Amino acid sequence: MENTHDIVPTHLVVNAMRDNGYKNAAYAIAELMDNSIQAGATIVELLCGERTEQLKQRARARISEIAVLDNGHGMTSAVLQMALQFGNGTRLNDFSGIGRFGMGLPNSSISQARRVEVWSWKNGSESAIYSYLDIDEIEKSQLKSVPTPISKEIPSIWKEVGSNFGMTGTLVVWTNIDKIMWRTASSIIDNSELIIGRMYRYFLADDSVLIKLKSFDMNAMPMLRQISSRNALPNDPLYLLRKTSCPEPFSSEPMFEHGEFQNTEFKINFNNKNYIVMVKFSYAKESARSGYNPGSRPHGKHAAKNLGVSIVRANRELDLDTSWSDPSDPRDRWWGVEVNFPPELDDLFGVTNNKQSARNFSELAKVDLESLLEDGQTIASAKEDLDENEDPRLPLIELAQHIRKNISTIRRLIKAQTTTEPKKRHESPHSEEKGTEATRKRQNEGYEGKSDTQEKTLPPDEREKEIADVLKEAGATTEVARILAARTVKQNLKYTFIKSNLSTPAFFDVQSRGGAIILSLNVDHPAYNHLIELLQYDLDEVNESVLRTRLMKAREGLELLLMAWARYEDEQPDGQRRTKAQEARWDWGRMAREFLVDE
Repeated sequence: MENTHDIVPTHLVVNAMRDNGYKNAAYAIAELMDNSIQAGATIVELLCGERTEQLKQRARARISEIAVLDNGHGMTSAVLQMALQFGNGTRLNDFSGIGRFGMGLPNSSISQARRVEVWSWKNGSESAIYSYLDIDEIEKSQLKSVPTPISKEIPSIWKEVGSNFGMTGTLVVWTNIDKIMWRTASSIIDNSELIIGRMYRYFLADDSVLIKLKSFDMNAMPMLRQISSRNALPNDPLYLLRKTSCPEPFSSEPMFEHGEFQNTEFKINFNNKNYIVMVKFSYAKESARSGYNPGSRPHGKHAAKNLGVSIVRANRELDLDTSWSDPSDPRDRWWGVEVNFPPELDDLFGVTNNKQSARNFSELAKVDLESLLEDGQTIASAKEDLDENEDPRLPLIELAQHIRKNISTIRRLIKAQTTTEPKKRHESPHSEEKGTEATRKRQNEGYEGKSDTQEKTLPPDEREKEIADVLKEAGATTEVARILAARTVKQNLKYTFIKSNLSTPAFFDVQSRGGAIILSLNVDHPAYNHLIELLQYDLDEVNESVLRTRLMKAREGLELLLMAWARYEDEQPDGQRRTKAQEARWDWGRMAREFLVDE
């Protein structure tokens, strides 16, 4: 008997392919839905069947079988057999849609289950043909090729729970499920809904596809079986679509806006052909960030699950790439970026065959563009060198540069956004009141400032107008400026704060208008990040360890600020300038003593 040594032993390879890199079951299920949509389906159903298992303490429902049903074109016998082959299919290197790689059906199925069964029909479900793959049979070398499709009746339970058995369609069923980390039908649907809604948001938003999510008990009697069903809603990480899964009050209206950032078309030449890559930017409306700790409210928590740059291929999301964002910075939930490219650029972007990432593009998020520069070289000249050397990274580098630049700008805008609500309880809510008390005491002692004259001579409405004008110049919206100005005058406060992007290197700016002293904190100054922001942002959402780290950094920031002043004095030449610097420090110290003293 001849001893054969297959170059690729089928049973070993298939087992290795079970660990093929799907992030979770939702991404594997999405592969089946890709096939459905590519086959022209307008309705796709995810059917999750549970059976009751007896555990040590009690009986619990556990996922038993998962199916995806569609009303697509259906498959012939030859196509069905081809679809169950690894790396084969009818759309290999077809760039016209969301398919192309020929790995979706078998790859995704064996990543989650040991058996996949497929029924497909082109003339009513009664005419369905059937084939399957089974890991147990493959391991025993009982199954070495895809079984020739045969006529086989669809099990009655799927006929019962599925509502979409039209003249044409396909039913894919996973059984002997052993790899899914979510153990119940509800957890599979809840976790999949967010991801599937995001992947297919454009198909769902324009009603070209309806995705139904169903769970049911496979042990129940047919007449008594309850089917839980809901439709998947679009999940837009840019929050520009209407009628999405975002909680109220932003389920029916966009939570973000484009603002000054218009959609940008990048023309990329690849393989001597020009293609368009569309880049979109968005950031939160002020109403989304108003109130106390908006990140802890339902819409803020929803945004925290959509962190990163959305990489979209043929209107289907591949990945929400978090490498462009800072997960530790709660503000990064309040912006969105989308890069939408055609399948013809798959090789340039580095699209993987399981359509979960674009590796070449994602790697640029971690690349310091300055590292590409040689001694004394500018970015422009570096681009010329890349162009001359026909480096394929060039168009992606320009794209990445554009994205980085705009994300930085958006972060500054978000940082400078001002809320209309009273200060958060963590922000020393009586600081303006305490500062006002200290100032009134000095006024009674005969000290007078420029703002005091305005306070005495201007009527309240004119004072409010002058204060509001300064706040608007600093970047506040008309409504925010009006509310802050009214609060300052009506509560007889001497001080008010505004966050702003100052054009000077100063940490803060001071203006006396309308009888008030307005302090504009420069959000672009490192002192803002090291002191103010560390001690005020989303304190309810962090643990004790993070709070301790923030306090240590804030102390370090204060010490560095004092060192900066000390060095400033040290660098003054002997004489009048050094004396004036020392006197300014003494005067500020005396004033600070009066403001900081505890009664």
